[in-house]
Amino acid sequence: MQRFKIKNMGKSTLLLKIRCCKHAISALLLSLLPTAPLWADTPTPTQPSPDSEIFVAAGVFHPEIEGPAVDAEGNLYAVNFGGNSAAAKGSIGKITAKGEASHFLQLPKASVGNGIRFDQQGRMYIADYTGHNIWRYHGSSLSLYLHQPLMFQPNDLAISQQGVLFASDPDWKNNSGQIWRINKAGSSSLLEKNMGTTNGIEVSPNQRFLYVNESRQRKVWRYQLDKKLNISNKTLLIEFPDHGLDGMRCDNNGNLYIARYGKGTIAKISPQGKLLREYQLHGKFPTNVTFSSDFKFLYITMQKDGAVERLKLQ
Repeated sequence: MQRFKIKNMGKSTLLLKIRCCKHAISALLLSLLPTAPLWADTPTPTQPSPDSEIFVAAGVFHPEIEGPAVDAEGNLYAVNFGGNSAAAKGSIGKITAKGEASHFLQLPKASVGNGIRFDQQGRMYIADYTGHNIWRYHGSSLSLYLHQPLMFQPNDLAISQQGVLFASDPDWKNNSGQIWRINKAGSSSLLEKNMGTTNGIEVSPNQRFLYVNESRQRKVWRYQLDKKLNISNKTLLIEFPDHGLDGMRCDNNGNLYIARYGKGTIAKISPQGKLLREYQLHGKFPTNVTFSSDFKFLYITMQKDGAVERLKLQ
C-alpha cells in the first residue's frame, strides 16, 4: 500500500513538471508577439473600406447637393453650391476635372434646382422642384423652358438622343409620384400617375427603354420606348429589401448605377435586373450619380456631407 502511494506521488510530480514547462513555453511565445493585435487595422464586415475617393470636400456644397451632370469639356455641375447657408440653395456649382469648385449660376428667387442634364448641343436643363419649372441655360442665357403647375416636385431628368426630356415627379407627402415627358418645343405630357415616390430616371443607351425607380417602395421599373418615345410594357426590373433609392444613370453597356440612399452604396444592375456589384462609399446618403465623358469615373453627390465622391471604374 505504501509502495502504491510513493508510485503515484512520482507520477504527480512528473505531471506537475510537464504542466510547468507548458506554461513557461506559452509565456515565452506570448512575449514575442507584437503589443497590438495583428487584426487591428483590418476592416470588419460591418465597416468595409470605401471603394470611392473624396473628390470635392465636405461643406463645399450645401447638405442638399444634387443633380450631377458633366458637359462636353468634362466639367461637373451640381446644385446648391456654397456651404451650409440658405443663400447656397438655388445656385449651381461648377467643378473642374481637377476637383476645383466655383459658383457657376444662380436660379431666380424661390427656385431651387435638382436634376441637371445636357443635350447634344451643350444646353443645360435644370429641374426646379420648388417652382414646378424646367430651366434651360445656354450661351450665358437662362430661360424658362417649361412651367407645369400640375407637377408635384420635378426631381430628376433623363434625356433621349432626340433631345426629349423625361422627368420624375414625386409627391413625398403621400408616397406617390408621376412621370412626365417634356418635348423639344417645351410642352409636356403626363405619361403615368399614381406611382410610388418616383425619383431616379434614365433612358437606356440603345433608346429602347426608360427606367424609373421609386425611392420609398425600393422598386426599379422598366418601360419600352417606341420611336415616338411613348412608354409601354411596364416591368419590374429589380426590388431591394431595404434602404432608399435615389438618382441613377446607365453606362455605355446599359448597366444601371443606382444611389442607395441610407446604405451608402452604389448598386450596379445589369439590363436584365441582376445585381452585379455594390460599391461602398464614405458617406451614407448618396443622392445622385453621373459618369465622366469617357465613363472612367462615376461622380456621386452626397447629401448631409455637401461633398462629391468619385468611383474609378476603369
